[in-house]
This record gives sequence, structure tokens and C-alpha cells, in this order.
Amino acid sequence: MTKAKPDEKIVKSASSDAPKATAASLETAARAATKKGPAPVHLWNPPFCGDLDMRIARDGTWFYLGTPIGRAGLVRLFSSIIRKDGDDYFLVTPVEKVGIQVDDAPFVAIDFNAEGKDEAQVLTFETHVGDTVVASAENPIRVSFDPDTKEPSPYILVRANLEALIDRKSFYRLIDLGQHHDVEGKSWFGLWSSGTFFPIMPSKDI
Repeated sequence: MTKAKPDEKIVKSASSDAPKATAASLETAARAATKKGPAPVHLWNPPFCGDLDMRIARDGTWFYLGTPIGRAGLVRLFSSIIRKDGDDYFLVTPVEKVGIQVDDAPFVAIDFNAEGKDEAQVLTFETHVGDTVVASAENPIRVSFDPDTKEPSPYILVRANLEALIDRKSFYRLIDLGQHHDVEGKSWFGLWSSGTFFPIMPSKDI
């Protein structure tokens, strides 16, 4: 039996009349749709074409058919057409919508810059696919803790309901910038950015 090439693998269709989608067809449609600027994925409502064997690992590595995608430009292109509907992630173009697996968050914040101090501080993050985002009321920072290990997982909202996991080295630097602030009568340890305080944990737990 002849083994199909990666870009020739067809996903399982959601319906018999849905178009067949491949990584190659998504790339072509995405390039055409993003020529004039950011992809307005929230406006597109193409037919669902099933799930594609594509996964974003927790460290931000993209896999297709179990193999890392080595083309940084292709990863950036695909990252521009991600949409999250409910708890599920999709790659969406004007003509196709396919489901993908995301282990944690679709982006990773790999660095940040801090300007100003205290309430005037502004934190600007950079993701592994080249996005920049300023932490603010519109793009908040949040931290969840594993109930068993108590390990923190910090995130920042990048766009729509898509978050970036803040990497460990950046989070350690953020902790050095943390301050205590009263929130609803209780003292919290957290971060200031763009005039908004983002609580991390109660002061008493530090």
C-alpha cells in the first residue's frame, strides 16, 4: 500500500457534502485570506470539515501527523487563523474549518518588557509566533494553580478568547515585579499593568 504524503492526508469529514481539507489546502486559503491584513476569523462561517491531525504542544511546538512543523512562517500563518469555539480549537478560513488539538494554550509568551513603575507600569508580552500584547483590562493576566502540585500556570489573553501560556523564565521575572494590593478588602500579591491590578495569590499565602 502506498503511504500518503503528509499534505495529501484528508481529514474525516463532518458531513458528506463538506469539502475535504488538508494542511496544504488550509495554507493556500489562509495565505489568500490574510494578504490584506489580520484574518477576521470571527466573521467566517465555512462548513466544518472534520478534525485534522494537528496538535499544539504545551511548549508551543506545532505537530502535523506527529511530526513537528519546521517552517516558522507556516506556523505563524496557521496561528493567525486559530479560533476557539467553546472549549474546542479550530483552524478557520473562508472556505474550511477543521478541528485541531491544543494541549494547553495556543500561544506561548516567551518574553516581556516592563516600562514604568507601580500603577503606571506597562507590561508588553511577545509570543513565540511574533504577536505582541499589552497586559490591560482588555488583555488580562491570570494564574491558575494545579490542585495537586500547586504549580502555577500563568496566562495572558492575546486576542478574542485565545491565551498565551507565559513561560517559566518570564513568570519568574514577573514575580520580581509583583506588589501587594487590597482587592475587595483583602491583600493580594499581583501585578500592575496599564492601570489594572492582576491578582496572583492572597498575600497571606506567600
